[in-house]
Amino acid sequence: MRSFFSVFALAFLAPWALALTVPAGIHTDAVDLDARQASSKLVFAHFMIGIVSNRNSAAGFDLDMQKAKALGIDAFALNIGVDPYTDTQLGYAYDSAANNGMKVFISFDFNWYNTGQGSAVGSKVAAYASKPAQLFINGAAVVSSFAGDGVDVGAIRSAAGRSLFVLPNFHPGGASFDPLDGAFNWMAWPNDGNNKAPKAGQSVSVAAGDTAYKNQLGSKPYMAPASPWFFTHFGPEVTYSKNWVFPGDLLWYQRWIELLKLQPAFIEVETWNDYGESHYIGPLASTHTDDGGSKWVNDMPHSGWLDMSKPFIAAYKAGATDVTSYITQDELIYWYRTTKKSLNCDSTDTTMQPANNASGNYFMGRPDGWDSMQDNIFVVAMLTAAGTVTVNSAGTLYTYNAPKGASAFQVPFGIGSHHFALSRNGNVVTEATSLKVTQDTCPCGLYNFNAYVGTVPASATDQLDSTGLAAFTNGLKVACEARPSLPASPPATTAATVTSTATAAPTASQT
Repeated sequence: MRSFFSVFALAFLAPWALALTVPAGIHTDAVDLDARQASSKLVFAHFMIGIVSNRNSAAGFDLDMQKAKALGIDAFALNIGVDPYTDTQLGYAYDSAANNGMKVFISFDFNWYNTGQGSAVGSKVAAYASKPAQLFINGAAVVSSFAGDGVDVGAIRSAAGRSLFVLPNFHPGGASFDPLDGAFNWMAWPNDGNNKAPKAGQSVSVAAGDTAYKNQLGSKPYMAPASPWFFTHFGPEVTYSKNWVFPGDLLWYQRWIELLKLQPAFIEVETWNDYGESHYIGPLASTHTDDGGSKWVNDMPHSGWLDMSKPFIAAYKAGATDVTSYITQDELIYWYRTTKKSLNCDSTDTTMQPANNASGNYFMGRPDGWDSMQDNIFVVAMLTAAGTVTVNSAGTLYTYNAPKGASAFQVPFGIGSHHFALSRNGNVVTEATSLKVTQDTCPCGLYNFNAYVGTVPASATDQLDSTGLAAFTNGLKVACEARPSLPASPPATTAATVTSTATAAPTASQT
């Protein structure tokens, strides 16, 4: 069993404790920390313990810890339910964090816990808070959660038997924020105010959520969310059926621009490894079990989003409102869905039958919110100097004059291959052709609204292993082999017959 985000509308408890230097008025225990942790602001990433039951030692967490640390992430918020393997994996995670100079804290998932279990939450915190990798703030062990409005914070503190920094996902207008040390906003995507994609007359921006939390918190620290995407497509083949999207498009770029201006006390990335909801930035190769999401995750690496966030994290920690001086090498990051949203997959998709809908999150056919997405290639240019970026999408060549620093543009995708290049003074600096073509047929028969993310220069291969593909064929209506299938070499580029000019995208979401 794993923890499932978003089963409850806008519910989640956030991370509270880390042994790092934090904003003015907040102090941390003295510990041996890397230079990256000696900043006034902290960045966390949400990590799903529920899907890593197959890890056999602390070393099984080392890849994740090392990659996160190199990115500038200070701690993992370890999301837990009530699985029988939870304590084993928590122990491994705490030990790996200590071995790799990282911090961690527990985030209780209230899809599995209930608000009457404050004492149980506190007792669990007490069992781990003395470990070297526990994150502390103000000398207090951080504790967090997904959902949990109204849990008895006093009972948590009493059962823990030590000072706690409680930073949960309570919601403005709900339970009182008075017992909290801060609060975390889980809703990282434009929405309709009811945990679904925006609709006509019902649109709530992520920035509006920031304002609501900051107004409710007053002078208390705010944990702001950052997430690149959201798509989930579980049908009746599982008991946790759910099928919807939030509009992603250029959200990852625009959100980081917002966060540099907002400068919140903390940022939490959602998520490192929730593959089933498609908002992972961690590697596919990270050891995990398969909840059935591999059907839309296979061959869909997101490591380019990890690359893109690194200079933004550095800028945020320095208190900078512009990322330009933190970009140290040229890189293009691009992403797109692999089919157009109008493609009809009704005859072969896995969600065309009724299923358990106790959560209210299951919709038959195309995912709810599908029409909020754009059939575009999204490109972020991270440049040390101005240059010309070209995108050849299935024979249409788009040109964009990119400034020094970070900028973004989007172009319609055609059906076929996609080539990307950066030039200066008529000379190609770097170029690559994506391994993933766009197609006019349903991949494995599915409506797949996940994003393929690539980089120029091209990133190293990142693939699911056999365990990560174990449930791939469950529910499929067409024959489709459970294996990585990206080619070793990129497809041929279609000669350009049409040319066009691209313009810079807005730096703030228009939703």
